[in-house]
Amino acid sequence: MKMNLKLKDIDWSEVMINVITCIVFVIALPFFIVYFYFLRYIINAVKWIVRRIRGVEEEAPKVKRKLTLEERRAQPRLPNRYENAVELFDLQGMTSKDLVYVANEENEVLNDLFEHHPEVVERWEEITGYSIVYLPNLPAVLQQSEVLQYYFPYMRDPSIGSTKIGNDYMLQQLVHPEDRETMRHGFLQTETEYRTCGGWKTFFAYYHPLTVDGEETLDEQIRSIANELKKDTAVGDVFYCGVKDEAGDDPEDFADNHFVSQKWEEDIHDLMDEVRERIEKLRQRGVAERLLEELVHPKEQLSKLIITKDYRIFLPAFNNMEIKMEPLVKAVYFLFLKHPEGLYFKQLPDHRKELTEIYLRLRPGELTPQMQHSIDDVTNPLSNSINEKCARIRAAFLSEFDHRLAERYFINGFRGEKKSISLPRGMVVWE
Repeated sequence: MKMNLKLKDIDWSEVMINVITCIVFVIALPFFIVYFYFLRYIINAVKWIVRRIRGVEEEAPKVKRKLTLEERRAQPRLPNRYENAVELFDLQGMTSKDLVYVANEENEVLNDLFEHHPEVVERWEEITGYSIVYLPNLPAVLQQSEVLQYYFPYMRDPSIGSTKIGNDYMLQQLVHPEDRETMRHGFLQTETEYRTCGGWKTFFAYYHPLTVDGEETLDEQIRSIANELKKDTAVGDVFYCGVKDEAGDDPEDFADNHFVSQKWEEDIHDLMDEVRERIEKLRQRGVAERLLEELVHPKEQLSKLIITKDYRIFLPAFNNMEIKMEPLVKAVYFLFLKHPEGLYFKQLPDHRKELTEIYLRLRPGELTPQMQHSIDDVTNPLSNSINEKCARIRAAFLSEFDHRLAERYFINGFRGEKKSISLPRGMVVWE
């Protein structure tokens, strides 16, 4: 049945009532919100006055305290999806891919293998893709003067003394000491995740047992461990909020998109082979690095950066270390030093004249067509030349001392953002 609604059929009084109701509601709502918002403060004020009249002292706020060591150990185990997970108190910073040999009892066969058969250990590293650490061998490696100077360039004669480390070193950090009984000898995987429990950071590591009296050979056990390592035992994807590490899609963003940012994670794969080999030889990661800091007790410090009248670069607090660079690489470095606010790669053409002037101070004389072409190339955001120069600058510092200090001296930044040198300019001295 078709219905025709005419204006005369509408109950206008009811419509007006509804409209007025809506208007009143909209107007009155903020007043109700303000009223209830302040009402609780009025109630609290009245309670406070009553307590003061009665002489009742106000209750002190409850402070959440950190559990003692004994209390934390009495807590139940934290849930984990892997049966071979163990909880430790201190693995902060141990994110390198290490398999640390641990044992609560000595095994002559395994000790002899680690001490006298490096070729077997190398084969196992190839199978697993992890570095294998035998703790009793570490002091001899860490005592090398080159290694110590690489980590502590600000110390004149760093030394770890006559130190011995047992295979139970890592087991001393177990949250649940009873786990030690099941860890006769095997590998502890130090790629970890952590959770906070009772004010303590509790780290998960993963234990892979080894046995010399079982049916499987050691090589077969290593291959089984390698298969286990392929499982997802890491923290998972990490999301960094607020920063986008990429440039735009315009052609002028080419160099920026190919910049190897060191902000998320250090990467030395873009360095020259000889520099990378030197760094890998001197660098100790994971438990070795932690052990170095524990044994040396360094008081970390930065050095002023001195640029002499003849444009040599020295770090006086690092035993007057000289940082050497090729002229054009050094000119790029000086350009960024002169711009503490940082530079966008897409703006490099605007600084071509300034870079040329810096280069001519380093190499006085006529600017050859070849050098002009190199300067044009390095200030061209469509070329990768600027990234090559930044990599050489980074290598100049990393080949002399560790990343935790070196990152303050080289050019760094996120893609799509300004690149800069973070060293405070008060520490840069031009003679």
